[in-house]
Amino acid sequence: MASSQCLENPPTLSSTCGAGTVQEIAGLNTYVTGPSDSKLAILLVSDIFGYEAPLFRKLADKVAAAGFLVMAPDFFYGDPVDLSNPQFDRDAWRKVHTTDKGYEDAKPVIAALKSKGVSAIGAAGFCWGGRVAVKLASTDYIQAAVLLHPSRITVDDINEVKIPVAILGAEIDHITPAEQVKHFGEILSSKSEIDSLVKIFPGVSHGWTVKYKVEDESAVKSAEEAHEDMLNWFTKHVK
Repeated sequence: MASSQCLENPPTLSSTCGAGTVQEIAGLNTYVTGPSDSKLAILLVSDIFGYEAPLFRKLADKVAAAGFLVMAPDFFYGDPVDLSNPQFDRDAWRKVHTTDKGYEDAKPVIAALKSKGVSAIGAAGFCWGGRVAVKLASTDYIQAAVLLHPSRITVDDINEVKIPVAILGAEIDHITPAEQVKHFGEILSSKSEIDSLVKIFPGVSHGWTVKYKVEDESAVKSAEEAHEDMLNWFTKHVK
């Protein structure tokens, strides 16, 4: 959350949106959608606005419609970024809600999925969640990862990647600029044993996959293209 781009187009949160249900998984309130008996699961890690964002849940339902069991935990414990609060302190929020804590909180959720009989898991991270997903990609907890306009990713993070990873970046991104994403791609392409995809979407800004304006046809089209790329990646590697 290093730039105002993270804060643009904040969603109006809704605790009841989406086709799924909220369940407690490994101590976290979690939006769960998709076939409960699926052996294939996707963990979605939200941006700073959290798991009650309607477009985020709509995407979770779209992934579920492809046959995956989808879990989107509330990694912020009911405390997402709230720009309507004049007392909101960005720096204080970041110190409490670190991506390292998100990574640690994701582990028992993944364990819960495996205890349900899930045999393969993918993780997608958006903005803040991108760092959680890339840390998971350095382990054998999951089988594939997708980073969508990730925030605070480092070269060290990319060097540690051990599983197939896709990075979907925006042309207009002050947080993770396109040139940095391309550099990540160069590092990944040198790892011949790991499948990777790096794609820069023209004309869009950081956050475009879950914070687009629904009345903007071009924005919707770009978001849906990224959603399709994400789904194709999971279909290829989470099986």
